[in-house]
Amino acid sequence: MATNKDLLNSSKAPEPVGLYPHARRVGNLLFLSGVGPRERGTKKIPGVELDEQGNILSYDIETQCRSVFQNVKYILEDAGSGWDSLVDVTVFLTNMKDDFATYNRIYAEYFKDNQPCRTTVEVNKLPTPIAIELKCIAMID
Repeated sequence: MATNKDLLNSSKAPEPVGLYPHARRVGNLLFLSGVGPRERGTKKIPGVELDEQGNILSYDIETQCRSVFQNVKYILEDAGSGWDSLVDVTVFLTNMKDDFATYNRIYAEYFKDNQPCRTTVEVNKLPTPIAIELKCIAMID
């Protein structure tokens, strides 16, 4: 049975938007909650311009991708794992048609040495005004 000591939170990744940890350890696996591009300590989303009502005016998928990958790296490292320990990545995009090619190019930069299994799906919307979110599983000693 998992206990609260199995719940892991990063001091560098953005705060969760609900009641969940950044990651949970089960045996030698580390399950990450969905990770977006927000920055810790702020509601700022790199590469996103919002209007006063919080609607997306424009966004830069490349900036968001790089920020998401950095946040995943923060969580992995703070939990005692690492980028090379990723074994499965599920990617949620809100605009597959316009964003997949850019995301796929940047993904290849970050994962050229480690190639986890990957699934990419398009979703209508994510909980915050972001265009990408990752759900990851990694090995941990």
